[in-house]
Amino acid sequence: MGRRITIVGNGELPPGAADFIDRSDIVIRFNDCRSLGSGGTRTDVVAVCNTGRPGREMTEGTDWRESDGVRHAAAIWSVRDAAKFAEMEPDIRRRWPELTDFCADYTAGFAAIARETGKSHIVIPRGLHERLDMALEAYTPAPYVCPSTGLFAIAHVLESVSGDGDEVAIAGFGHQGWSGHPFAAEQQLVEALAGKGRLKRISRTSIFSASQGA
Repeated sequence: MGRRITIVGNGELPPGAADFIDRSDIVIRFNDCRSLGSGGTRTDVVAVCNTGRPGREMTEGTDWRESDGVRHAAAIWSVRDAAKFAEMEPDIRRRWPELTDFCADYTAGFAAIARETGKSHIVIPRGLHERLDMALEAYTPAPYVCPSTGLFAIAHVLESVSGDGDEVAIAGFGHQGWSGHPFAAEQQLVEALAGKGRLKRISRTSIFSASQGA
């Protein structure tokens, strides 16, 4: 029997999701792990936005590293390739001049936290970012800054983590938030992947089916 890999966003979760999520073999959460509680407690991986203000806030001080989700995690995934974002910076500053520190890189800070706390740390390769941009083009998004951290994690799991027989489930993905992410196109891409059986959304129905052993 394969593993259940569950990716938990910070959006609304269906009733009963906590137990379903905690019974997974691998649970991936994001940044400050706001999904803890209604989304269970198990945390194996924290995927982080490792550039810009979020990256700075998480790596400064000790609050983030001492939070429950991060303490429980065995791995940190930095989703943004620093060299890729350095190349993107001139165009970002031209199109979105208010994003003055968006490409500031804090990967070294996350690597240090991982090293000091006995966790593994990876940087998701730039090639995945470029493949996501190509996949999103099919849905004609308006100009956007970059894909969301959630989409990076979903794509990385599908490309490099899950294997034959594994089930990839997602929950807490409302595809809403910062205007610099192409959320409408991301939702269409995720629905297309679900339609192909590559992943499934956790819903009240799927939770009930799992509880019945279906």
